[in-house]
Amino acid sequence: MTVSATNYYGVGKIVNTHGTAGEVRVIATTDFPEKRFAEGSELRAVKATGDTEMLEVRGHRKHKHFDLLLFQGYETREDAERLKNAALEVHASMRADLPEDEFYYSEIIGVDVYTEDGEHLGKVKEILSPGANDVWVVEGNGKEILLPYTEEVVRVIDVENRRVTVHLLEGLVDE
Repeated sequence: MTVSATNYYGVGKIVNTHGTAGEVRVIATTDFPEKRFAEGSELRAVKATGDTEMLEVRGHRKHKHFDLLLFQGYETREDAERLKNAALEVHASMRADLPEDEFYYSEIIGVDVYTEDGEHLGKVKEILSPGANDVWVVEGNGKEILLPYTEEVVRVIDVENRRVTVHLLEGLVDE
């Protein structure tokens, strides 16, 4: 079976090695690091060269703001060095169905954001998770707008048409 690149979704990036036993530091971009990085999970590494490699997780733990992973066949720091800067992806078949009104980051990043009056604010560039609720970073017209992901602000999410409608509260946008 041939699987195209579009059937994979990013779940993290290997930013460095950690220790001497082949462990790597990962910045997770998934809502479910415990599931994605569980022992036995399969991830695809996309290296800076464009080469890909399937990896099997043999260990996972949290350390500060990182997820530390061990992979089968990567036993030393030198082995792990070969994975530095690789993007980690999961196949679409491994994604769980979400409850209604919940979305994967990949479904939101890149969508067009409009006000209730129809004004185009830009596109969702990234999603931050600072605490009580996520914050969507919307980039447009040369500036960034930080929108809290709350019912009061985000009114309609149309994943199929890649469009979000928001209610701008006073102070959210600099005039």
